[in-house]
Amino acid sequence: MAFITIEGISKTFNKGNLQALNNVSVQIDRGELFGFIGPDGAGKTTLFRIITTLMLADSGNIQIDGLDVVLDYKLLRKQFGYMPGKFSLYLDLTVEENLNFYASVFNTDMTTNYHLIKDIYIQLEPFKNRRAGQLSGGMKQKLALCCALIHEPKFLVLDEPTTGVDAVSRKEFWGMLQRLKQKGMTIIVSTPYMDEAAQCDRIALMQNGTILDIGHPDAICDRFDRPLFAVQGDDMLLLLKVLREFELTEACFAFGDSHHLRLTKGNQEDVIQFLNSKGLGHANVTKIKANIEDTFMQLMTR
Repeated sequence: MAFITIEGISKTFNKGNLQALNNVSVQIDRGELFGFIGPDGAGKTTLFRIITTLMLADSGNIQIDGLDVVLDYKLLRKQFGYMPGKFSLYLDLTVEENLNFYASVFNTDMTTNYHLIKDIYIQLEPFKNRRAGQLSGGMKQKLALCCALIHEPKFLVLDEPTTGVDAVSRKEFWGMLQRLKQKGMTIIVSTPYMDEAAQCDRIALMQNGTILDIGHPDAICDRFDRPLFAVQGDDMLLLLKVLREFELTEACFAFGDSHHLRLTKGNQEDVIQFLNSKGLGHANVTKIKANIEDTFMQLMTR
């Protein structure tokens, strides 16, 4: 039996004119690190607010470890740790004061549950007397995670925890989540960063309030069913324009130092012959395996 069962969740705003979620259904296992991946406006935050009992859905239901998010909301609020997308701790309180305050809300203290936050707090301890508002983005996220863990929750709900922090802090934060997972913690996390999908056991790709696909990141990529090529040349802007005019092109978009070209059919030689006919024979064409972003782009156009 799944630890979290989300069935047919829909939510609208503006008197039904804005569909934030449309019949979303997902099952999440106990001890799983599950990621909701999608751009801003995909519906991730709305879904997380419903999961954490902060918002009511228009239809559908969510069961967490046998408890209903509507009927049993008081019990559930003691069982999860929540990090909203916007830093929501008290900026005028110090690191230590914030931790003590959040511990007191759940009738516990730092000493009792220090073992839960020890690995993270070690990095914060030199700044324990510094006000939260004066911390760097990465340190703020570490503090927020400590506050979410201080009452020994059964599961964590983290809404875009790495948005706005540097690459090193992002890597450190995911390392912390992996260590928590190894201890048996169930974690659901949202992110707009496609490359973070690889950090999760399974993911749900979201766009416009719907689930495009669910599964292990590698399994989702394996379902990509079109010829895909990385194309590089001297004039990348001209190359992009020309490739989009190719009759076999389904989509072509810039990706780092190359263009990812998705064909409806065909092979590498077809692309090379077309570029030669356009005077772009110097371009380098390489067949590649689809990554999560390639797969997401394909799913969006179906």
